[in-house]
Amino acid sequence: MGLSAERLKAGLDAIADKEPAMARALALAGYPQPRISSPGYRTLLRTIVGQQVSVAAAASVWGKLELELGAEMKPDDLLARDYDALRACGLSRQKQGYARSLCELLARGELDLEHLPADDEVAIAELTRIKGIGRWSAEIYLLFAEGREDIWPAGDLAVMAGIGKILGLPERPNERQTRALAEDWRPFRGSAAIFTWHYYSLGCVPV
Repeated sequence: MGLSAERLKAGLDAIADKEPAMARALALAGYPQPRISSPGYRTLLRTIVGQQVSVAAAASVWGKLELELGAEMKPDDLLARDYDALRACGLSRQKQGYARSLCELLARGELDLEHLPADDEVAIAELTRIKGIGRWSAEIYLLFAEGREDIWPAGDLAVMAGIGKILGLPERPNERQTRALAEDWRPFRGSAAIFTWHYYSLGCVPV
């Protein structure tokens, strides 16, 4: 699902109308491309697989898991595998614990990824019941997979650094300050987050 190019543009234009610094940054960097993931269990499992390893290493583990569990990679199939089988795929003991936490919540019907609460904070609380899924991972899932328009991952280092550059601040704001800086951008903070990553990745100078 995610935020489409049209929704991103609409959100950023709405922010730029009230924030001159955002308007100048848009003129300099242009609109970002959408960042879209598929909603559901596989995306969260892939998030766990990819934690603290390189993209190449995560892809290798994912490929082995698909061979072991099948293309659908059903939660019950993962739960049926023992430690050695999952270790052979490249999953450490810690990541196996995280993956099993996700699968057990789904198997017991305690987590319904197709019907997460509409309230963003309640949805984040639901997702962070999964071991290994913290607030940042939950926010990224809701933004990229569900396209929730007002998600603002203020604890992300690139968001903090990028927003500091966009607003021309003398130093990088902390998480609390970053959260406060975007309050007036509701309900389009998701578009602002995606643009902030875009702006930061381009290495644009403060405007």
